[in-house]
Amino acid sequence: VSVIDSETNELITDIPVGDSPFGVAVEPSLARVYVTNSDADTVSVIDAVTNNVVAVIPVGNVPAGVTVDPSRARAYVANQADNTLSVINTETNTEVLPRISVGNSPVGVAADPSRARVDVVNSSLGTVTVVNTAAGVVTATIPLGESPRGVAVDPTRARTYVTDLFGSTMAVIDTNTNTVVATVHVGSFPTSVAVDPTRARAYVSSSDRVSVIDTATNTLVADIPLAATPQEVTVDPSRSRAYLTHRFDNAVSVLDTETNTIIATVPVGERAIGIAVG
Repeated sequence: VSVIDSETNELITDIPVGDSPFGVAVEPSLARVYVTNSDADTVSVIDAVTNNVVAVIPVGNVPAGVTVDPSRARAYVANQADNTLSVINTETNTEVLPRISVGNSPVGVAADPSRARVDVVNSSLGTVTVVNTAAGVVTATIPLGESPRGVAVDPTRARTYVTDLFGSTMAVIDTNTNTVVATVHVGSFPTSVAVDPTRARAYVSSSDRVSVIDTATNTLVADIPLAATPQEVTVDPSRSRAYLTHRFDNAVSVLDTETNTIIATVPVGERAIGIAVG
């Protein structure tokens, strides 16, 4: 895992974790970072103060996306090969069993602590599984496009956003009704989405660009071309920045979200995929 100073846009250090790290999520109240190791079937827990791995947690088969709910002291991991969701107690760094069965090939996962829910994207089934985190049960299955992939939640607007890889679109889900209320056309092969609730914006990474969507109107407001194919995107509203990993270029692009321009490129390790801000 590469650690970047977001004030200077410089690489601080690289932290060894497990085989094929994929997803990453930050637990701010505990200063912990959770990293899924897809070929090791584990999650590495990093102390964000010391940059040391403090625990390694066995989870399901081929863990992919990960998200955290600080209010419940939980992390949630989508296990792509066994179609389950692992629940981790972040205070003890142990898995809470049994695992929750979801749809086929779960990849993306996003938590909405205010509604006690986690949305899991099932990439091979074309659905989103809704899990009630208070009860630990599935409460809804939402049909989507052919190949849903990235997911992000906006609790302030009661919305979940999901990219469709082959449809070149982003679905907007009303989390009060669990229905798709809008579909926004974006770039080709969109893989990831991140939300900035303070500016009412969603950022979608696709094959050659970042698409900016006004989440108040569900309309495309900007397309920002990129020199390299982006993989994942995350947003830091406090600094007006978005960050994009470039898997095949071993770099992270820094986007100024006020001017919609790339202001820096940071070299990182090989095959950069997941990214999170803390």
